[in-house]
This record gives sequence, structure tokens and C-alpha cells, in this order.
Amino acid sequence: MSTTPTSTRQIVLASRPTGAPTSDNFRLETVDLPEPTDGQVVVRNVVMSVDPYMRGRMNDVKSYVAPFAVDAPLEGGAVGEVIASRSADVSVGQHVLHGAGWRDHAVLPAESATVVDTDRAPASAYLGVLGMPGLTAYVGLTAVAEMRAGDTVFVSGAAGAVGQIAGQVARALGAGRVVGSAGSDDKVARLQEIGYDAGFNYKTAPVRESLREVAPDGIDVYFDNVGGDHLEAAISSLRLHGRVAMCGAISQYNATDPVPGPRNLAQAIGKGLTLRGFIVGQYPQLAAEYRERAASWLEDGLLQADETFRDGLEGAPQAFMDLLEGANTGKMIVRL
Repeated sequence: MSTTPTSTRQIVLASRPTGAPTSDNFRLETVDLPEPTDGQVVVRNVVMSVDPYMRGRMNDVKSYVAPFAVDAPLEGGAVGEVIASRSADVSVGQHVLHGAGWRDHAVLPAESATVVDTDRAPASAYLGVLGMPGLTAYVGLTAVAEMRAGDTVFVSGAAGAVGQIAGQVARALGAGRVVGSAGSDDKVARLQEIGYDAGFNYKTAPVRESLREVAPDGIDVYFDNVGGDHLEAAISSLRLHGRVAMCGAISQYNATDPVPGPRNLAQAIGKGLTLRGFIVGQYPQLAAEYRERAASWLEDGLLQADETFRDGLEGAPQAFMDLLEGANTGKMIVRL
């Protein structure tokens, strides 16, 4: 067995945020690193993910996944190199994808780690385009919104990790028109570079007006990462039997008071709309299908994925806070 460190660093949840998280809600600790037992591996993390869903886990509320515990290390996707192994299935030197991010090293069961090929794609890709965000985009469009060739598709938060991929996947699946919203003119320009037909800066004009300008004939599918005024605008623009894949509602994650629902929800009745929420983990059967198709799209140049990098475990809390403010283009990654 390779020599392993006897201590490591981790970020713990120091307190539960009220509204937007602050640095006071996080704490960097140095702790003992236990020796692996039979069936375990020790992983030196090289990249970790920060994602919007993590904000919900910081609240002490019942949800589809347990909340983070105060004074315990945070969790999230990470890719690292195996530096010690007591498993016949995972070898020292291999890179693995796992869920014990927010720390420099992780000791975990080998069965909880998925070996990835970092010669085929960089480690960060398995946290983005070839990982959870990419699969989320694919699931939302295919299984949830049941997108059809020729559909007009609107994606909110289109410059984010999921949004960038959703627009490109929609194009690869034969969408007739793909439009998106983002929080700056530079991000909107980037959307058009990667295959969106049009986009708009939601900070410069009412979303409903901007959406009608880029999709004057209406939309068939709305991939919702934002909620709020975006969902209300999409309901107005959806055509008969339109479908909404409700992936996220980042506009509401830091709210301290109840957020009103769309004021025009009654339109869903006459239009026969379908609004369906989903969690990507509910569709594991689509993971292999997506990876195969995504690899082909990447090779053919039909799929690109931007990444925004921050460095050092100590920078992870700020990276997460910046993510919630829209400071990223594509996937936000912390290099360790």
C-alpha cells in the first residue's frame, strides 16, 4: 500500500445560512485521515464541484436528500487519484468520480467510487459535460419534457453548467429553434457561439418581453433552471400542449420569505401544459445512453462545455457563493 497522509483538510458547515450564504457559514478544518479498511480506497481529490442544489441542503428541511449537518464536512461531486487501495476492484493510480468533495482527501468504499478515464477527457469533464450536469440536461429534455424534432426550446440560466449543455443537446436532438437567457451580454454572445439561435440578458428588460422577441411564435419546451419571472414568462409563451422540465429555481434559493407562484398558472389549463419537476437521480437508466451520445457529440463538435475555475480548497466557499450570484460561465470547478 502507498504511504498516505495522516491528516487532511475539509470544509464543514459552520452554521446554516439565512438568505445568501456568507463566509461565516463555512469553516476550514484540519482533521486526522484514517487508514483504509478492507474494501476502501484513499483518494487525493484533484477537482471538486460546487452546484446550486447544495444551497437547499444547507437548510434544515425535509427534501429529496438529507440536509448537510452543522459541524460536519460538506459533500459533493469530486474526481481524484487513488493513492491507497484495499480493494481488488480499484487500483492505486486510477482516477475515480465520487461524492466526497469539499476535502483534500477522502476515504471511502471502493463501491462508491466510479473509475474514470482521464486520458479520454480531463477530470473536470466528469463533473460537467460527462457528469451530473450533462445527464441532467439530457434527462430534462428527453424523459421529462419529451422534446420532439422541430420544437422551439427555451432554456433559462442558459450560460450555467446545465443550461449550456441543454441548449446544445436540444440542437443535437433536432430542435427547430433554441433560445436562452443569461445574466450578461457576454454570456448571451457565448450562447450564440455554441449553437443557440438567440438569447437575451434578463437583467436589461422584463423577461416576458425579451422572450417574445427571441421566440415570437412561442415555445414548445421550457427547461427551467431559474423559476420566478422566467417560469411566468414561459407559461405565457408556451404553445398548446407545451412542456416544462422543472430542473431548478435558483432565483429563489436565497429567499428568506415565501415566494409567490406564477400569477398566470391558470393558462396551463387551457393550453394543456405539462409542468414536471425532476431529480436527475430518478433516471439512472439513462446514464449510459447519455455518456455514449455525449461522447459522440463531443467528437463531432456538436457539444462544447465551458468551465470556470477557482483554486484551492480554501477558495471553495467563495466559489459556491459566486456561483449563486452567476459569476460562472459553464461549470464552476474548484481545483485542489
